Order: sequence, then structure tokens, then C-alpha cells
Amino acid sequence: MEKKHQTMKEIPVSERPYEKCMRYGPQMLSDAELLAVILRNGAKEKTAVELAREILEIHPYYKGLLGIFHLSLEELRKLSGIGTVKAMQILALGELSKRLAAAKVQDKVSFHSPQSIAEYYMEKMRHLSREEMILICFNGKNKVIKELKVSVGTVNQTVASPRELFLEALRCEAVSVIMIHNHPSGDPTPSRQDIITTKRMQEVGNFLGIPLSDHIVIGDGSYVSFREEQMM
Repeated sequence: MEKKHQTMKEIPVSERPYEKCMRYGPQMLSDAELLAVILRNGAKEKTAVELAREILEIHPYYKGLLGIFHLSLEELRKLSGIGTVKAMQILALGELSKRLAAAKVQDKVSFHSPQSIAEYYMEKMRHLSREEMILICFNGKNKVIKELKVSVGTVNQTVASPRELFLEALRCEAVSVIMIHNHPSGDPTPSRQDIITTKRMQEVGNFLGIPLSDHIVIGDGSYVSFREEQMM
């Protein structure tokens, strides 16, 4: 016998996500229930909780909340019950969560410590699907004066030339710079190209009088600092 679909109104009040959140607090809700509170309603033959569960399972590799970071607007809109507005809300939720995580450690960041820098940028970069290169520019007092995204590459390679990087450094009158880029695979082990690029940047920086202080590769929960590993 086919199971009858249960609408949200037919679910006991104590088990409805919004009411449950009001009564017990958000910490008592499951991931799907929290997402359902944001969605507010489901679709035909589908409650908000059921729709939320579908969203959390849609990505082929990243399941649960982590999958939200890897979903596109088009992928979300393919789901029955998700239009442009809801899709944008979900994407905004993912971006907010990344910024909240970064803000949590921002005040504790010491740009003299590779570990502290890596922990801060890890929250910004660990979920990216492509490699990105960031250049941090410092003044004479070793204070950050600018952060620049200078390159977006492919799944396993970022393309950045010394010319691009140091043009930006010269524009903001930087005295020294640090390069940071991510490995979407989660493994921060520097590739052969990473090592070659770092050596080229170091040589050009020394020639221009804007030394490259470090190159940090971000993985998923781990990092490699060229300075710490004495690779530069």
C-alpha cells in the first residue's frame, strides 16, 4: 500500500521545524530542519524538511551541509520546489557561513605566523572548486595594506605570472608580499609547478626590492608554508 504524503500541517506542531526552533532553540534542530526553517515551505507532495534533505544530498560527492558550498544556481533550480529566489537564499547561506567562520578567527590572525594566516584563509578557500591565488601586500611596518585575488585557475592549477603579481604590489607600494593559493583536492603538498612559480616570484621580488616572504598552500584542514618547510 502506497504511503500517504504527510503535509506540514499534518505533522504535530512540536515536530514542525519553525515551531520546534521557537520552542527549543535552533541548536535542537537537525541540519535538514534548520535549512527547512530558511526555506519556509516545500513543494507539491514535499514538505520543507523533505526538500531540505534533497538539497543536502544532491551533490554527488559532498553530502550534507558541505555540499551547499559546491552547488551552483543551476543545480539548485533543477530541484522541484526550488526557484531562483530560494536558490539564491541557499547560496547566500553558504557564503554567510564561510564569512562567519572567517570572522571568528580574523581578530586572532597574526600575519607574522604562517599557521595563523593559513587558518584564516582556509575558511575562505578550502571549499573552492578551482585554484585561486591571493596576494597579501605589506607596508614598511609589516601591516597588511591590500589583499588581491590575482588569479583563478583550473581544478588542479592556478596561472599566475610574476608580472601580474608584482604590478599589483607596485601599485599599492608594497614593501613585501605573501602568496596564498588553494588545492581543491584537499592535499596541500606543493606541486612541481608551485615550486617553480615560487622560485620565479622570489627572484623577481628580490630584484624589485619587494621580497616574497612566504608562499602558503591551503588544503582541507591542513597547509604547507614554503617558509616553514625551508623551501625558499
